[in-house]
Amino acid sequence: MPETSATRVAVIGLGAMGLPMATHLAPAFPVTVFDIDAGRRAQLAAAGASEATTPAQAAGNADVVLLAVRDQQQVEAALFGENGAAEALNPGAVVVLTSTVGPDAARETAARLAESGARLVDAPVSGGPARAGTGDLLIVISGDEDSLDAARPVLDRLASTLTEIGREPGDAQALKAINQLLAGVHIAAAAEAVAMARALGLDPATVIDSLSKGAAGSFMLADRGPRMIEAYGDGAEVRSRLDIFVKDMGIVAGIAKQAHVPTPLASAAQQLYLLGERAGLGGSDDSSVVTLLSPKEAQR
Repeated sequence: MPETSATRVAVIGLGAMGLPMATHLAPAFPVTVFDIDAGRRAQLAAAGASEATTPAQAAGNADVVLLAVRDQQQVEAALFGENGAAEALNPGAVVVLTSTVGPDAARETAARLAESGARLVDAPVSGGPARAGTGDLLIVISGDEDSLDAARPVLDRLASTLTEIGREPGDAQALKAINQLLAGVHIAAAAEAVAMARALGLDPATVIDSLSKGAAGSFMLADRGPRMIEAYGDGAEVRSRLDIFVKDMGIVAGIAKQAHVPTPLASAAQQLYLLGERAGLGGSDDSSVVTLLSPKEAQR
């Protein structure tokens, strides 16, 4: 077990990513956590963290505040809503934004925090809950040098790959959007491949295993493909909700429109996720999108 750092950390949001990140931070830092779910707070208390009942209480004694919430609406509520963290931040405290919210939202959040003397490190994360719990995340960061230095011990604990992309909040969000463009398209392509395999009477597991080893392979085919097969049984464990890609592909579409970049593949993938959400799959694992292309009863 590592020696505990003096850096005081607050983690706000104990969802699919926040819970394992906070659990991994707790042995190395004094950690205070907040989530609206008391059961999740209690789980972290059992791991050595302190519980707070509001974001403000969590942030009041923190040097670094890690935000691990779903979207910009939750960022706004956690920071600037009733009993929000911003009202209790110490001068010079650093807020680390791990959520994917888009460049404009990150810049606006940084500007509002600066009014109270706080700083923002833009640090969207990738890798999934399992890797979050072992410090094996890919984290892209941007911010001024002093802010990055202050947050680096926490980020180093969480990331196996830490990529500095710029000096302004929003720069990291831009790179994360490109990541999500690729990830979203790759999941949709994997779903089409599995759907075709089923229609042709081929064993999807054999198809996925074979193609994952060749030029047609991708991380998403190897990772989501087996979970797509599970979608035809009792359903895959929810590791990444489908509605997260509804959000993220919407961010991609907005950035592409502003930049006047045509993204026909990303747009098609976005529509597939929207169809999945409309079909009631928003809270399901994103691999369940395959059932739109090949319904459970449609195998040859």
